[in-house]
Amino acid sequence: MAKNGNDAEIDEGLYSRQLYVLGHDAMKRMQSSNVLISGLRGLGVEIAKNIILGGVKSVTLHDQGVAEWKDLSSQFYLREEDLGKNRADVSQTRLAELNSYVPVTSYTGVLTNEYLTKFQVVVLTNSSLDEQISLGDFCHSNGIKLIVADTRGLFGQLFCDFGEEMTVFDTNGEQPLSAMISMITKDSAGVVTCLDEARHGFESGDFVTFTEVQGMTELNGCEPIEIKTLAVDISLSDSAVISLSLSLSLSLSLSLSLSVHLQSDADELVALAEEVNAAQTGSAKQEQLDQAIIKKLSCMAAGDLAPINAFIGGLAAQEVMKACTGKFMPIMQWLYFDAVECLPEAEDAVLTEEECAPRNCRYDGQIAVFGSKLQELLAKQRYFLVGAGAIGCELLKNFAMMGLASGEGEVIVTDMDTIEKSNLNRQFLFRPWDVTKMKSETAAAAVKLMNPSVRITGHQNRVGPDTEKVYDDDFFESLDGVTNALDNVDARMYMDRRCVYYRKPLLESGTLGTKGNVQVVIPFLTESYSSSQDPPEKSIPICTLKNFPNAIEHTLQWARDEFEGLFKQPVENALQYLTDPKFMERTLKLPGAQPLEVVEVVYKSLVTDYPRSWEDCVAWARNHFQCQYNNNIRQLLHNFPPDQVSSGAPFWSGPKRCPHPLEFSTNNDLHMDYIMAAANLLAQSYGLPGSTERSVLTKLLQDIKVPEFIPKSGVKIHVSDQELQSANASIGKRSRRVAEPIGFVPLCPIEFEKDDDTNFHMDFIVAASNLRAENYDIPPADRHKSKLIAGKIIPAIATTTAAVVGLVCLELLKIVQGHKKLESYKNGFMNLALPFFGFSEPIAAPKHKIDWTLWDRFEVKGIQSSGEEMTLRQFLDYFKVILDAHYVCLCDITKTGPSHGSLIERFSTDWTAISP
Repeated sequence: MAKNGNDAEIDEGLYSRQLYVLGHDAMKRMQSSNVLISGLRGLGVEIAKNIILGGVKSVTLHDQGVAEWKDLSSQFYLREEDLGKNRADVSQTRLAELNSYVPVTSYTGVLTNEYLTKFQVVVLTNSSLDEQISLGDFCHSNGIKLIVADTRGLFGQLFCDFGEEMTVFDTNGEQPLSAMISMITKDSAGVVTCLDEARHGFESGDFVTFTEVQGMTELNGCEPIEIKTLAVDISLSDSAVISLSLSLSLSLSLSLSLSVHLQSDADELVALAEEVNAAQTGSAKQEQLDQAIIKKLSCMAAGDLAPINAFIGGLAAQEVMKACTGKFMPIMQWLYFDAVECLPEAEDAVLTEEECAPRNCRYDGQIAVFGSKLQELLAKQRYFLVGAGAIGCELLKNFAMMGLASGEGEVIVTDMDTIEKSNLNRQFLFRPWDVTKMKSETAAAAVKLMNPSVRITGHQNRVGPDTEKVYDDDFFESLDGVTNALDNVDARMYMDRRCVYYRKPLLESGTLGTKGNVQVVIPFLTESYSSSQDPPEKSIPICTLKNFPNAIEHTLQWARDEFEGLFKQPVENALQYLTDPKFMERTLKLPGAQPLEVVEVVYKSLVTDYPRSWEDCVAWARNHFQCQYNNNIRQLLHNFPPDQVSSGAPFWSGPKRCPHPLEFSTNNDLHMDYIMAAANLLAQSYGLPGSTERSVLTKLLQDIKVPEFIPKSGVKIHVSDQELQSANASIGKRSRRVAEPIGFVPLCPIEFEKDDDTNFHMDFIVAASNLRAENYDIPPADRHKSKLIAGKIIPAIATTTAAVVGLVCLELLKIVQGHKKLESYKNGFMNLALPFFGFSEPIAAPKHKIDWTLWDRFEVKGIQSSGEEMTLRQFLDYFKVILDAHYVCLCDITKTGPSHGSLIERFSTDWTAISP
């Protein structure tokens, strides 16, 4: 088994997405931490799963109890055949499979002070208040970080004690702000003016340092200086103190043995809470306790819910990581959470002790909260899960624990992707031996082991117009709801449109590092996912990319464009030219200069640049290096010399960095990396064998004659995108006959794949970008950062995913019960790094003048009850009635206010046009 430790190398292939959240330094600190988790019921196993995936040094599982029926409602690594066995021992084998770098052991003895000294972090779940206090005192005195986590039905809490010497190295994980400077005054309190391309984002009280300042060079590399922003008003609101009275009651309930929905127990708990509160002083004493919510806690304290454990377990695991690494701000000791809005909405709805009594079944923990009727409803649900990635895996696990589709229902999960190594760090249903298998099928099989009663079917289809014959009217009309687990906005919006059309509830969620969100969409009640959209991502101006980069993001985007423009688009165009007779006809219809550009690219691909051997590929790569990093830069400097003045100011100032050409050398590793990658990629695209022999490459390069370049006068270089667009619009269309090469070899366009370290894709991107950065004196980026930016990777971590999915499944419980009130549902937003949690009612469906919403529409039954089709006259008569009732609404929607007659005439014309 590979092991973590002080000297262990970080497996970037496995931890890549998490590394973009935590960073290498925090990961190394985490790999040196031994963690004890006490209590292996649903909450304990959730925490263990998340931190094992995270990659601590070791995890020890402690539990002296045996598996019971009520554990199976949320403990996903216990099975019915494990009843009566020790929970830690049974869970150890299954948890150990999650990460080969993390040794997992079980311990069933007493937690003595001496035993605790082996660990840097101790997590207590399912523990008594006395145990929490005694072990907490020892841990605090001995520098051991302590986390106490507990759930009771729809209630949960966390307590963190990281000692008096806890150091936080990074409070929020955000990248430091940076801005380009145009001027600094020489006043005693100097005023720094930033370029006005965008808001700088700094605030008063921030600390800044400087680099690359010319003239006042003493500022470069200075110690951080506190700043005060000017020209922007910042108002600071008074801090608010929120007192959570339930923390007291929840802690108190830990030492009680409470029956399900027994009124006498509820009254006793209220009395005890009142007694404890009366003994408090100062801010700890509440003026009045919320007796109703304390009674609810008492009634469901015996419950054990997978969604609550997922949410609290995700948070607790993130606190473990904070304790190990000093990365992100810890919870300020106490966190309390409840989701009592999941209970039945009707005020007179009372669950009896009989309805919630144990039945010696795997859902006893859930029945204790909601009763047996909800369990029957869950079993009949038919849900469509779109995506089997990180969120999809967590959803399937929770569905299985909750008993969704465990009877007549069904869960259909679709995902067209295969499993990759980088998935294993978050998508916990997959194992190393599953790599290359289909995600949906593998996830479905894994969940069936957790709960054999659940009916799950795996598909490998992309959702979209091309699969509407599969996911047709009959399919959607048979569904009770849809849950998205997608990673792109386009697919989300497509599924949202389908759910609006078929009037199906949609549960939407997403994560970005430690940030997560949940949105619930309910027909006729809330707005849809597409009702509000984020602003479009800011693009980099073309001229900045082509000639005036000033940041590594610019050179990386340029390198990605190079990749597409060298190894994908030209080859695709050449293939179309050779195989599609109408290619030239379509090309000549393109606007501006595009026809000329496309034809020239095809001509190069099939004639002038066509390689026939590895040696040809190397020669092409060497000449392309010369063109991009020397010749083009020299031409740019010929047009705009370093000392050129424009409008009274130096041309090369502000965001324009003056470049310098590079001279190729076989002794420069970066130069050789570029040639090796570029030559191999060209060879791949033409079906030629490549090579990785660096010595052979060096000899070949020494024999290549590079044509001499002399900058030309009269070459137009556009300074702005407006200039470029104007020039393109004025270029006429010309055609060139493209000859087929002699000895034609099958062409193969290359699709960029960032996660394969053997395919030369990222080798090319890193080398091309850093050479470009060297041209412009921009600090280079290592492979890890380059992959993040060029590959547009979404940082991800298992803790956030678990917490978000917990909230999703709480909303699912409300949907299945048929909640009707808008205030019952909750959209959720979180940032585990801060930590921040926000919940709000969904936005109500916007209404038109006569109470129409996006969910309303005209419905015409084209087939009569007799089986006959509707006639044209019946169709027109139907709409005349509709128009009489809804004329005002139609006028508002169309903004035209046509007469009834003109509308009917238009319907008649359209009907005639499409009717046989």
